[in-house]
Amino acid sequence: MTDTLTKHERNLSAFIHASVFSRYFIPFGNIILPLILWTINKKDYKFVDFNGKQVLNFQISLLLYALVLGVLSVPFLFGAFPDIFEIDNMIFNSSKGFHWNLDGSNFNFGNRFFPFGIAALAQGALVVINIVYSILGTIRTNEGQTFKYPISINFIK
Repeated sequence: MTDTLTKHERNLSAFIHASVFSRYFIPFGNIILPLILWTINKKDYKFVDFNGKQVLNFQISLLLYALVLGVLSVPFLFGAFPDIFEIDNMIFNSSKGFHWNLDGSNFNFGNRFFPFGIAALAQGALVVINIVYSILGTIRTNEGQTFKYPISINFIK
């Protein structure tokens, strides 16, 4: 596959890999922009088709992993603050409006907050993995090499 690659194919594939950083400017840009670039060019270039699928599968996989981690961490977050939602802690004052009566004795951080911290670290690790492997994919495809992402689920075949 890498024998007869033109400079245009390599640059286009590298740009698809690098386009995932648009997520910092456009919501879901890490999926939308590579999808558009891949859809436009997939029939013309096999190398671009392969790399577009790799990028989209990786980005969708990371989104799925982040959602699962988020859903799993919600019970631990509410478990760290067990008494915050009791009616005794909710106060309505006509001059201040609705507010929470929070004092330090209502919070139980201990072992209940630990799993939430682990989930937050895992979310951070997903961000680092995304940045590192997107840069590696950009560099490798610009050199004409094929690149497969490690923890990717093949949604698009």
